[in-house]
Amino acid sequence: MKSFVIAEHTDVARELAAGARGVADEVILIMIGDAAPEAAADKVATIEVPAGIAVECSAETIIAFFDAEQPEVVFVEPTRRMKIVAGKLAAHAGTSVVTDAMSVAADGSASSMYFGGVAERVQKAAGNVAIYTIGAGVFADAAASGANETVVIDWVEPQFAIEVVASTPIEKSGVDLTKADAVISVGRGFGDKADLDLAYALADKLDAAVGCSRPLAEGVDWFPHEAYIGVSGQIVTPKVFLAAGVSGQMQHMVGCNRSGAIFAINKDKNAPIFKQCDYGLVGDLKTILPALTAAL
Repeated sequence: MKSFVIAEHTDVARELAAGARGVADEVILIMIGDAAPEAAADKVATIEVPAGIAVECSAETIIAFFDAEQPEVVFVEPTRRMKIVAGKLAAHAGTSVVTDAMSVAADGSASSMYFGGVAERVQKAAGNVAIYTIGAGVFADAAASGANETVVIDWVEPQFAIEVVASTPIEKSGVDLTKADAVISVGRGFGDKADLDLAYALADKLDAAVGCSRPLAEGVDWFPHEAYIGVSGQIVTPKVFLAAGVSGQMQHMVGCNRSGAIFAINKDKNAPIFKQCDYGLVGDLKTILPALTAAL
């Protein structure tokens, strides 16, 4: 069996290539933008997108390469741009995309969440080609390998090119929740932005990363988008996940329900999160967080 891995970032590419090695005999890595990881795949093709053209326009180039190689399995990094590429590739191949796969078996079946994270299902792609978008952590324990033979592929002009007329870099916060062993997630229980210092003080003691629920990233803009944990944000798998002032709506819990242990702090004893955590404390986070920090 032959597999494609399509990625924008080096670290994700290595993990997806390691996962692809578990289901395919040959792994071909397609990198767009970032450098390819060393010794990760049998073949590596790097696509250079012409200046002034959107990255999504690389879909036609990938489709031409797909037709030439005929892979049976495709793993795609779930960035916004790569999701567009995955959709175009699936339409061309007459198949579907299994999104946000949480595991992929040797027979190509994948488990994923649906109905906003209420349930889990196992499925295969509808056509002869299986295409999956896969987040961080799914293949964290797998090892990548390969000769990284360089493959040159020619740019294919898209039929309808998306022109980039302006670009403003987004300042990154340095937050990488997907790599943290401990994550503290803060929610609307924090009434003032200054109260976040309580979470950061505890995070320093735990060597934890701090993330948030959607309202704090897209409502009051206290956090960058990459810190948002949830079904349309980051999917994290730390050993310890502590939710402070988070109600526990399913859209958020999908982003953390694969954590090793989930702790919750909320002053509302009826908050939904107490039915989804391993350990819960009912109380004011302004009292509990400093007490925890002082005890460590």
